[in-house]
Amino acid sequence: MLADDATLRRLLAGIARGEADRLAELYDVSSPKLYGLILRIQRDRGLAEDVLQDVYMRIWQAAGSYRPEAGPPLPWLITIARNRAIDSVRRKAEVQGPELDSGEDWVDLLIDPHDEAGAFQDRNALVACLGRLEPLHRDCVVLAYCEGRSREELAARFDRPVNTIKTWLHRALAALKTCLETVS
Repeated sequence: MLADDATLRRLLAGIARGEADRLAELYDVSSPKLYGLILRIQRDRGLAEDVLQDVYMRIWQAAGSYRPEAGPPLPWLITIARNRAIDSVRRKAEVQGPELDSGEDWVDLLIDPHDEAGAFQDRNALVACLGRLEPLHRDCVVLAYCEGRSREELAARFDRPVNTIKTWLHRALAALKTCLETVS
């Protein structure tokens, strides 16, 4: 059972003073709720457990910044858990890139296959420049140019208006062009 606001405030105040026992108590009363939230976002039990550990490390570090006058403690805890879970999902997506229906490496599909001499250098430059893009923008570019997805398909996939997808593609391509010109 989740503790009431007064108990959560007391525990956070103790954590802010460096009392490790209060962190253990907070974990006991709040971890089931926070873990459930993280698991709904993360969808992988092992990774969700890692995120939960990270959440309590963050609470340990940030407990002094909690201000009771700003609101109840539970939403503050939930915000930390939600943000850490979303960050974890984003980091995973950044490393993997979008999944292509063909199963092919999306970077290889962007490189000119007839330019063997420059392919290795171009690949490294392209990977570096794609890595600088916002993950959603990069995924849109890759799906549009590797799989031929239309703006309408991308809008449905990313749950955004078509005009937003157009803007993402335009900005991402401009950023790629600028980056590749400076790297080359």
